[in-house]
Amino acid sequence: MENGDRLEVFIVEDQDILRQGLKLALRGADGISVLGEAADGRLAVRKILELKPDIVLMDIGLPFVDGIQATREVKSHLPDSRVLMLTSHDDDNDIFAAFAAGADGYCLKEVTTLQLLTAIRSVAGGVGWLDPAIAHRVLACCSQFALKGPFEPPGSGAAAHKMPSFTSRELDVLKLLVEGLTNQEIASRLLIGLETAKTHVQHIMEKLSVSDRTKAAVRALRQGIVT
Repeated sequence: MENGDRLEVFIVEDQDILRQGLKLALRGADGISVLGEAADGRLAVRKILELKPDIVLMDIGLPFVDGIQATREVKSHLPDSRVLMLTSHDDDNDIFAAFAAGADGYCLKEVTTLQLLTAIRSVAGGVGWLDPAIAHRVLACCSQFALKGPFEPPGSGAAAHKMPSFTSRELDVLKLLVEGLTNQEIASRLLIGLETAKTHVQHIMEKLSVSDRTKAAVRALRQGIVT
């Protein structure tokens, strides 16, 4: 914080009326200043890396570069900057992809100004924030795959008998899936075809006995298959 004890916030929102409304709301709040703004993901990353704000309010549906990819880029260069997703996207896949990309909190745009300020200050203090409207779904998804009893690392004791067997390529795909990459991004990163990437993802979900990518990522993390 270079502006005294005030939190410096950068706003990333492509809808002008919402962006202006956020600026007005934040500028009237104690201990918060608006450092900058951007209407697309590509410009946002460039300005955030230049200005180094304390907090970034990041939308997901952005032109050029979406908010999840922008978050990944920001956190890779500025790990101490906090990113709070502020979006209308409440899909589980988007939520887990955002956290996999490094987001520190997730808010829906329906929040009140008071709730948003609470979320900002919470994230700034190092405490993750999850919008109450989606918290129960996320926690239910995580608890579905919670390990029973103390954690046993792969290859030890009873855990070894429960651990699915993956090929080296499937593990490569699984690691990228946990990072929140799409099938197309996985294909591009691994230099394989899109259909091949989809097939690997399908095999991974079958081996983990889950019905979607989000549950696959959660189970892989919970069981220590991917760290």
